[in-house]
Amino acid sequence: MANNNNPIAGVSYLFKALPLLTKKGIKGFVIIPLIINIFFFSIGIYFGFSYFGEYMDKMLDTSGLWSWVAAIVDAIKPILYIIFGLTLFVLVFYTFSILANIIASPFNSLLAEATEKYLTGKTASDSDGLKQIIKDLLPTIMMEIRKLIYMILWSIPFLIMLFIPVIGPIIWFLFTAWMMSLQYMDYPMSNHKLTFSEQRTLQGKQRLFSLGFGGITMGASMVPLVNFIVMPTAVIAATMIWVEHYSKPH
Repeated sequence: MANNNNPIAGVSYLFKALPLLTKKGIKGFVIIPLIINIFFFSIGIYFGFSYFGEYMDKMLDTSGLWSWVAAIVDAIKPILYIIFGLTLFVLVFYTFSILANIIASPFNSLLAEATEKYLTGKTASDSDGLKQIIKDLLPTIMMEIRKLIYMILWSIPFLIMLFIPVIGPIIWFLFTAWMMSLQYMDYPMSNHKLTFSEQRTLQGKQRLFSLGFGGITMGASMVPLVNFIVMPTAVIAATMIWVEHYSKPH
């Protein structure tokens, strides 16, 4: 296993993966994850923008309040809009990102396998397209659910810490970056039958590298339009990382 615990190196892989999106042998496996990602993010953006204003107007309605309380609420409304807007954005982002990854997980596994074959000429197994998707559907979805439970359990204390000025948001960012790395590295690693526990152990040995990869993936996911291609790009990047950093005997 190559030892390169450098966050900048982790960041670079998302950019290295971009040219591979259109390579022969890979691009055919990009289409379905791309469509799923566009679908779910589009729904999330639509509902987020459609109902945010209405929700905030009802929540910050000052009618019936004492005049001095209403004056305070009116004065801090812009700050409250920013705070709740960011909170809603994070919730929408996570909810629809998780749904997209669960639905697309079998196809992302095939994309990871196609990428590994392009890079090395070898694959983890002798898979056969649709038959392999059907065979791996339940185990793959169960792995996604296990990751979801892991994320939810750990997110509770980190969400509470989010309200600590300066330190809270930094800790939340690092946690989210770690989860992103676990999410996408799972595809090539699961193709090689590594358990979720083994995946966490391996990535923990190069935690700064993993945080760099997860952090840039998370950041790109929050950029409009760019977020549409993040899923397949991150799967390809994760597979490149697997081949170059983790595929040696461990």
